[in-house]
Amino acid sequence: MKKIVVSTALLAAVTAAGAAEFRLPQFETTKLPNGLTVLLMERHEVPLIAVRAVVKAGAVNDGPQAGLANLTGDAILLGSTKHNKAAIDEAFDFRGAVLAGGGGVEQTTVQANFAKADAPALLPLFAEIVQQPGFDNAELDKLRARKVSGLKQAKESPRQVAGNYYRSMLFGQGAYANPPGGTVGSLQALKQDDVKRFHQRYFRPDNAAIVVVGDFDPAAMKRQIESLFGQWKAEGPAPQRADYGKPLTDKPRVWLVNKADAIETTFLIGGAGIARNDADYVPLQVLNTVLGGRFTSWLNDELRVNSGLTYGANSGFAPLSQAGTFSISSFTALPKTEAALDLALKTYDRLWSRGIDKATLDSAKAYVKGQFPPRYETSEQLASLLGDMYALDIGRAQIDNFTRDVDSLTPEKAKALVDKHFPRKNLQMVLVGKANEIRKLAAKYGEVTELDITADGFQPAAK
Repeated sequence: MKKIVVSTALLAAVTAAGAAEFRLPQFETTKLPNGLTVLLMERHEVPLIAVRAVVKAGAVNDGPQAGLANLTGDAILLGSTKHNKAAIDEAFDFRGAVLAGGGGVEQTTVQANFAKADAPALLPLFAEIVQQPGFDNAELDKLRARKVSGLKQAKESPRQVAGNYYRSMLFGQGAYANPPGGTVGSLQALKQDDVKRFHQRYFRPDNAAIVVVGDFDPAAMKRQIESLFGQWKAEGPAPQRADYGKPLTDKPRVWLVNKADAIETTFLIGGAGIARNDADYVPLQVLNTVLGGRFTSWLNDELRVNSGLTYGANSGFAPLSQAGTFSISSFTALPKTEAALDLALKTYDRLWSRGIDKATLDSAKAYVKGQFPPRYETSEQLASLLGDMYALDIGRAQIDNFTRDVDSLTPEKAKALVDKHFPRKNLQMVLVGKANEIRKLAAKYGEVTELDITADGFQPAAK
């Protein structure tokens, strides 16, 4: 067993200047002979343990079978080859433990939270479903039916699906355009054998990590993890990451998604963003806080507080491992669509026309520093962070240097980061609303492509 110990300071260290500074607690990284990565972080404040299996596979690996990773991630919870779903559920529920899972864009996770005393009983069951899921066909049919119903319902609420259209628009034929939840047609076509093949292809020790955070003895936990997962075998070559696509922003475009009964227009405006491990990730959170990252942001002030055009407006970067997007998002009453769009664009342009002064920047810095540490207080939150670090190639320096990177941000640096990362030309726009009422308006903002929300999926109809 090859071991790497990661040294660190306390969770909240105090600098010479007296400012609270966030640090990751100490954790240990081990790799088993079969290639499985094991991340262990001791936390003895409460007698709880959070365990998470993280597999580097998600919607980007679906290919033409949209929703396959997501269905597989949820189907893992349907029982193992040794214990059916009822037995697994009873074992966890009886002890007040939590078992959950699911597939995202680039990773699939299985997670459990339980009392320290219950680890001997529940860890083996956790290991079973990760390595030997049963994928009971009757249970799988019910799960798939629930997901199909959920997709149909989501189309009734534009704010739930606008992001899928936006990613599809930006990434085109790239894998990042794949809708994680799939489409009605793609899900209905998925069979038990598809789920089994996906699990066999991607759930393998050299493509996965086991994260354990909480109250445990590290030597004993390592022995238990090796006992439970050490015989996990990989067959054939390991999956290799491909190019999942880059945002298409060569010209201003508008996707007009018709919802014939809409009384509102839901919109997203933006373009290319950043990767999750970008060196500027932390300072960009500060700048976005000014623009649209909190209730007192420019966008919310202008579109909600001052004009009453909407109940809320925000902006944000959505980073992935290789690329990402940036968007401004809001909604407004149908007759106010043009006013809301123009005000959003005018407010966004303040980043360049007026810039961010020191007082505004200092306020955002204080806000972001106050919001950051509480995101990583519990064992469950820290397990999620370590899982993301593994799956998305995030270096610990980004976490440990958080306070430094926030404090070092000046108005001059802010201007340079705005110019570098916030899209200004060739803005991309998704409008979801009544097309007959806003068709002419849409052409004002770029080349228009029309879709209908009742059509399956999130791509324009094939010509």
